[in-house]
Amino acid sequence: MELLWLIPALPLIGFLILVSTQGRLGKVPVALIGAGSVGAAAAVTAVAIWEFVGSGRAEYTQPLWTWIDVGGFNPAVVLYLDGLSAVMLGVITGVGFLIHVYATGYMRDDADYSRFFAYMNLFVFAMLVLVLGDNLLVLYLGWEGVGLCSYLLIGFFHAEPANGYAARKAFVVTRVGDTAMALGMFLLFRELGTLEIQAILTGVQAAWPTGSTTLTIAALLMLGGAVGKSAQLPLQTWLPDAMAGPTPVSALIHAATMVTAGVYLIARLHDLYLQSPHAQLAVALVGLITLLIASFAALTQRDLKRILAYSTMSQIGYMFMALGVGAWSAAIFHLMTHAFFKALLFLSAGSVILALHHEQDIFKMGGLWRKLPVPFWSMVIGSAALSAVPLTSGFFSKDLIELSAWDYEFGGEWFWAMASLGAFLTALYCTRMIFITFFGEAHTEADPAKQAGLNMSLPLVILAALAIAGGWFGLAPLASVLPDGGVHDTHHGWLPILTAAVPMLGLLLGYLIFGTRLLNVDRWVKSTLGERLRRFWFGGWGFDTLYDAVLVKPIVALAGRSPRDIVDRAYDFIAWLSRALHRVFALTQTGRLRWYAVNMAAGVVVILLIVLGVG
Repeated sequence: MELLWLIPALPLIGFLILVSTQGRLGKVPVALIGAGSVGAAAAVTAVAIWEFVGSGRAEYTQPLWTWIDVGGFNPAVVLYLDGLSAVMLGVITGVGFLIHVYATGYMRDDADYSRFFAYMNLFVFAMLVLVLGDNLLVLYLGWEGVGLCSYLLIGFFHAEPANGYAARKAFVVTRVGDTAMALGMFLLFRELGTLEIQAILTGVQAAWPTGSTTLTIAALLMLGGAVGKSAQLPLQTWLPDAMAGPTPVSALIHAATMVTAGVYLIARLHDLYLQSPHAQLAVALVGLITLLIASFAALTQRDLKRILAYSTMSQIGYMFMALGVGAWSAAIFHLMTHAFFKALLFLSAGSVILALHHEQDIFKMGGLWRKLPVPFWSMVIGSAALSAVPLTSGFFSKDLIELSAWDYEFGGEWFWAMASLGAFLTALYCTRMIFITFFGEAHTEADPAKQAGLNMSLPLVILAALAIAGGWFGLAPLASVLPDGGVHDTHHGWLPILTAAVPMLGLLLGYLIFGTRLLNVDRWVKSTLGERLRRFWFGGWGFDTLYDAVLVKPIVALAGRSPRDIVDRAYDFIAWLSRALHRVFALTQTGRLRWYAVNMAAGVVVILLIVLGVG
């Protein structure tokens, strides 16, 4: 455990080497440094977790240095390891390493190979700092770091203006949530006098009574930061456009890093929400509404990666709902299993897209299941886990969330019913995606050689195994961290059978509609109401249109009509004053020795007069 500091240091060293060499290294050294640094971090993580679990300790801290020491405010850079951060470390470094290995093949033809891995290494470093930070300030450093890296990676193909727009959109939208989070941190510091997470958790009950207005405001502000990073309502609009980045970036953002940050934040600050039932209910409602709107939206998409993006929003919604209903460990359990099958889905989608010369429209695919067997079976397994097919990893975690929702004191039956509807829709759009992409008539000629390398196939095989068996992993370390005492079996009589049957009905309906075509729904889909609903869901329920009309267009119009507003004039005055003073002082620089001697003598006289006058 003494080598805990090495886990974030290794990706940082990889980043520094790749940046300092400025792309002069060959692709083999770049791949070894880029993927190898994360692989080494994963190995150190495995050793640290093994030692931590074997020690029987509930927590381990490693002080590094004092960051700031001013006016009694002296936050330190301290690494904190407990059951929750251990699970997060395993996901970030383990799944992150497989994504890096895959990327060595996927990005092999890109001219900016070194820059890509530099950004990826920095991304992993920032996420590790986020989950290892002992106080909110260090956590916030990693929080902003992943925001920066998401901007760099989403806009990686910067020659296309649309990609730059998508990167800016992600940066600006998440900044809204980050601002709320910063305000929440200020409020917590003002009330509790500390930003150390463990001190905050122990001081909450003493500082505030249950349901305190101040506490609720602080918890809701922190929730604002969480919904921004995790793409939950109402700050979810950046995530579908984030598909502009390379596919390994999409896998890293959706599976192992950025979108899980909000879930981790709320789980880490669980006592704030336990003391504020209204804030905890808000977490549950945000998750429930997001999972439903994202499921309907995914059902209408044509772009393969956007289908998976909306499915990520939906699955993160399940995690938020679980946190809100008090199923803390189930939320982290689903975070882990989701990392396995979502990384698998994105990487297998990347193999399909690469083999089809970067075609992403599923209606221009088809007939691929024989030509691309590894991506096909990988996507089938990933979709099965996403749909919660029994005995897959997603089944254990998602069903646990739904059954836990039934026990929630504020309308648990409704939460279960709506979550089950989301599971039904998930199975339906997964079936649609598989049959349209891999079966039927081929519309684009595939080149299987483009995705045939071992560095691209082996990560898919490993992730497929995890997507099937990952649900059997125990999360015993969570028992000492989260208030529900870890993952437990639930006993609800007939309810587990019904919960497991719902997604199977979705798969059956999808098979009848998109597989055998025995059930023809074209008349309903092409009706006036059906077409309006399709467009509404396809556009993400109109959130982008609403935000453009209410916020973006008025601000752009105002900026266009006042290019030299009063703020600009203030800065223009400073610039004018600087130039004027420069011209005045330049007159004294004549280059004549006698002029300088006279000025020196005059200066001496002035100084003497001042001294004599003072005396």
